[in-house]
Amino acid sequence: MKIIDMKTSIIGLLIIFSAQWSYAQYSAAEQEIIDLSKDKWQWMSDKNVDELSALFHEKAMFVHMGGSWGTERELDIIKGGGIWYKKADIHEVSVNIIDNTAILLNRIDLLAEVGGNEVTNPFEVTEVFIKQDGRWKLGSLSFTRLMVRGGN
Repeated sequence: MKIIDMKTSIIGLLIIFSAQWSYAQYSAAEQEIIDLSKDKWQWMSDKNVDELSALFHEKAMFVHMGGSWGTERELDIIKGGGIWYKKADIHEVSVNIIDNTAILLNRIDLLAEVGGNEVTNPFEVTEVFIKQDGRWKLGSLSFTRLMVRGGN
């Protein structure tokens, strides 16, 4: 085996092991919440209100820099493009599960279009999920704007 091929193989194995280790640091339930949150960001980017309406609890609350409101208004804003969540670059994730409640924190840089203007803001996002009838529902989504970018 050539030295270059061996180095490539070793680097490849290290990447695989580090990916498996980072995935294994969460319980199955925690990983389910993390995956659900990532799906939510994609559905918000795609303006997929069908998937979001199935995820959002009917009594959910959404807290933004411009105010707070419930599920129906959030879905209308997403569908109508009042806020277009174009891309969430996730830098840190933590999740804690307490009984039937999961609290997920994301440190993100969010690229969004708000009122026709494209903006990028660093946020700490708090997501609260409640497990009902065997399914996780989003009960709250709250954005806290940070003074520094998440990637720093």
